[in-house]
Amino acid sequence: MKISVDYARCEGHGMCADQAPLLFSLDEDAELTYHFDGADVPDEHQPAARAAVNACPVAALRVPS
Repeated sequence: MKISVDYARCEGHGMCADQAPLLFSLDEDAELTYHFDGADVPDEHQPAARAAVNACPVAALRVPS
């Protein structure tokens, strides 16, 4: 599973980092870092990844079909 991140759409709410802190983090300027950018999310992190996608209030995260 891969996650597509629209960095321009991200407003830095941090809900993804709350749901999946091993996948997402925000720096001191509320800029998002996705730690698996361009790579598959490991199986053991997929439930948290889906929770993060669903938690984003601006739909900046999605799972491409």
